[in-house]
Amino acid sequence: TATFKAETYRFLRIERPSDEDRALGVLDAPGTVHIPGWADTEWLKQLVAEQLVTIRNKRGYAHQEWQKKRERNEALDCRVYARAAAWILGADRWDEATWRRLEAQAGVETRMPAAVVTESAPPDPAQPKAGTLTTPCRKRRAYTPNFMRD
Repeated sequence: TATFKAETYRFLRIERPSDEDRALGVLDAPGTVHIPGWADTEWLKQLVAEQLVTIRNKRGYAHQEWQKKRERNEALDCRVYARAAAWILGADRWDEATWRRLEAQAGVETRMPAAVVTESAPPDPAQPKAGTLTTPCRKRRAYTPNFMRD
């Protein structure tokens, strides 16, 4: 859970685009935490109810642990458990086609925001894009539940 707590706090620090930027088509950065409209002050305090502290033992060795700043932290726990469940299912590695297929099964219609179109030359397929691996990597087997199989 420590990994997902650290991830949650990192995602909470992501700056969101302004209304003017949204009007121009700027999208939220990946990982942005979207706070629901029903969230009140108590829920937000629960979401940030823990802190990562460094503890030194009597020999001087340091280790980090999460400590509660307040008694109630259910919002953070629910976020961490949901994130762990998504990781176990592999939902964080599903492609867009899988999400669209699940939306169709559930009868949910999602509108994708229109991205700003910029005029530029098409990329040269021979040149690798920045940030992509140029060496082949092993395929990772992901468990696919029966309800998602065709």
